[in-house]
Amino acid sequence: MAYNIHVNGVLHCRVRYSQLLGLHEQLKKEYGNNVVPAFPPKKLFTLTPAEVEQRREQLEKYMQAVRQDPMLGASETFNSFLRKAQQETQQIPTEEVHLDIYLSNRQKVKVNILTSDQTEDVLEAVASKLDLPDDLVGYFSLFLIREGKDGGCTFVRKMQEFELPFVSVTSLRNPEYRIVLRKSYWDSAYDNDVMDNRVGLNLLYAQTVSDIERGWILVNKEQHRQLKSLQEKGSKKEFIRLAQTLKYFGYIKFDPCITDFPEKGCHVIVSAGNNELNFHVKLPNDQIKEGSFKVTRMRCWRVTSSQVPVVNGTANSGTSGKSDIKLELAFEYLMSKDRLQWVTVTSPQAIMMSICLQSMVDELMVKKSGGSIKKDSPDSNREPVVKLSSKLTSVTLRGISTSNSANDISGNNIHGNYAFEGIGDDDL
Repeated sequence: MAYNIHVNGVLHCRVRYSQLLGLHEQLKKEYGNNVVPAFPPKKLFTLTPAEVEQRREQLEKYMQAVRQDPMLGASETFNSFLRKAQQETQQIPTEEVHLDIYLSNRQKVKVNILTSDQTEDVLEAVASKLDLPDDLVGYFSLFLIREGKDGGCTFVRKMQEFELPFVSVTSLRNPEYRIVLRKSYWDSAYDNDVMDNRVGLNLLYAQTVSDIERGWILVNKEQHRQLKSLQEKGSKKEFIRLAQTLKYFGYIKFDPCITDFPEKGCHVIVSAGNNELNFHVKLPNDQIKEGSFKVTRMRCWRVTSSQVPVVNGTANSGTSGKSDIKLELAFEYLMSKDRLQWVTVTSPQAIMMSICLQSMVDELMVKKSGGSIKKDSPDSNREPVVKLSSKLTSVTLRGISTSNSANDISGNNIHGNYAFEGIGDDDL
């Protein structure tokens, strides 16, 4: 009996009970019985189908409990287990390879890495190739994107520390997927640190030009003329300074999806930036409404994943039927004093939206504690806060030999928001 581990709605690796038991023993050895959650016990006899499903549920809860623990979830033991299992599942041997990392202007940077190199190793290899100083590496991240045939791009997720970028992108077996280097912070005040360096300035400039070209940043005719003039002069800093004043500078725009706000079934375009989720909602009467949900007013949020059967005109049952994974992001929002309301977005990019919210909260907390996002910051408060953003958003286990029931994938994790502020009507 083996189990598929889905991380953030995507198959990450396949493991056996004995491997998970080995991880449990290792965690107990390092952190003690009091910290590590209870593990599903061994059984002497062959499991019945009901017991197989019960064990799967128990193992799923165990993995979720481990990753939700700030210490265990960020531990090298846990993350290296997932990395090794990912490599073994995809049957990719450890060897030297070339990996293409793209910049925002579609320029390709070829780095020499090992197939077993984790995200941080690959990020450092790219920074080294570009001559980006060590203290600025923390301002950037690697993102998995999917390039459409129309030139548009869909952000799939930020690469995490529990995965091997080469294995992640290779296992998709689709040339539309690529890894992109992009700034990872939200507060444009940090742009000043980056722009003081030549390489940092060029990276930020390329990203800003790209975001304007794809329509993520709103520009009117006069602003467009000013930007073009600065571009022709080669005034990159002034170009960025002007762009910073424009609407949606520094936002990530998601593909059109569905929301239940203000009513069910509304089409919406969601953007993340400036510590908020911005909604462009098309109402049933075709009227367009715009509104923003501030991250500091979200009490908590969760990502849920479920299987939706795909009907091919024939009645399929059992393992012969195909199914898609439906992802939803739901957050509880303080609409007015003493009135909280759940808002749901159904989107294949729900994971990326959740990662954006988490990193906004982390950044707010780093600033509040007087910390820095620079790499190797001596600030002792920084590490536990920043590590939170690299937690798994949703871990689910699916038994390979069990039925294709809707219960197989049931990631339902609530994230409490420690930047939530209780506010009065006057502030809304």
